[in-house]
Amino acid sequence: MRLSRERYTAVMGRAELLVSGAEMERILARLAGAITKVLAERDPVVLCVMNGAVIAVGRLLPRLGFPLTLDYVHATRYRGTTSGGDLQWLHRPAASVRGRYVLVVDDILDAGVTLDAVVKACREDGAANVHTAVLVEKTREHTNNFKADFVGVRLPDRYLFGYGLDYMGYFRNADGIYAVADEDV
Repeated sequence: MRLSRERYTAVMGRAELLVSGAEMERILARLAGAITKVLAERDPVVLCVMNGAVIAVGRLLPRLGFPLTLDYVHATRYRGTTSGGDLQWLHRPAASVRGRYVLVVDDILDAGVTLDAVVKACREDGAANVHTAVLVEKTREHTNNFKADFVGVRLPDRYLFGYGLDYMGYFRNADGIYAVADEDV
């Protein structure tokens, strides 16, 4: 579904800025420091969970001053909607994780279903070790009690967008993290 310019402007105008772009950059710097302490000597493969983590990974990798390789995984539950359904695999990088330390980077830890499935897939595909990093973790119970190893920021259980997180496929490019107004959910 395409979003009209008028609807885009209205949603953006009603949204609440929770974390500014400048603060997100400080959060990414802190996240990179924590990851470096654990993985700098491990030559990890970083897996970007598409599409949401593309901005987080793009801004995080230049801050990781150690050897690493990059690949991606594409598993989705939303497919342009505002509620998650069954997990659909679009790309699973089995060969690149075998015998490697893996850092899975995702935009958000919401219910925990997608990230848990990606971690299990990495282990099934022979990863030596799997760590997870999320830009945002919602303060809610995760369906499977999944916990990320590295968390950028914890935010309320609201529909969020910006810095890779989307609303109906749009707003990933918003400079900051916003909460969608109740009337738009």
